[in-house]
Amino acid sequence: MTGGDFLCHHIKGKSSSGMTKEQRGKLDKQTRFRTIEEMSHRYAIIMLCEIAEVSRAGFYKWKATETARRLRAEQDADLKEHILSIHRLRPYFGYIRMRTALRKEGRNVNSKKVRRLMRELGIRSVIRKKRPFVGRKPSVVFDNVLHRQFTAQEAGKKLVTDIAYIRVVDGFLYLSVVLDLHNVATASTMPV
Repeated sequence: MTGGDFLCHHIKGKSSSGMTKEQRGKLDKQTRFRTIEEMSHRYAIIMLCEIAEVSRAGFYKWKATETARRLRAEQDADLKEHILSIHRLRPYFGYIRMRTALRKEGRNVNSKKVRRLMRELGIRSVIRKKRPFVGRKPSVVFDNVLHRQFTAQEAGKKLVTDIAYIRVVDGFLYLSVVLDLHNVATASTMPV
């Protein structure tokens, strides 16, 4: 194997003998730049860049931004740990709600970055099951006995109520407030 074949084999991933340019396997630029850096003490950088089919300026730019890339990778690793800890607590968070949770922790991060990191981690939000009302019995509707007359002459004659649903860990609590229309005062409040 000649020197040129050796370089082609290392930089392009395959031997150059008997293959056209299109048939040769190409590595991504990052790998080619790393290979050029490894071999730069034995061969001229100009020749290595020609063989790897990258510009010399591109190689030097890659080399100059190496510390910034390493710092960004460390920050991304730290951010991934935070994303995983939030995901363990709230697996139904998508990237938008995850970004909001990270901002509450004091980490101002772009939603696109959160989305990319979640994709790298293989995290997807858990879609909550829809609650279709198909097949259920319709609600009981009572006749309108007030006819929009929301005042009463005597106490205890006209009472109105409403129910509030409050989600808790293992289901719902129902809160019902009963109002007396005579003086619009709370007749009773009771959790059901």
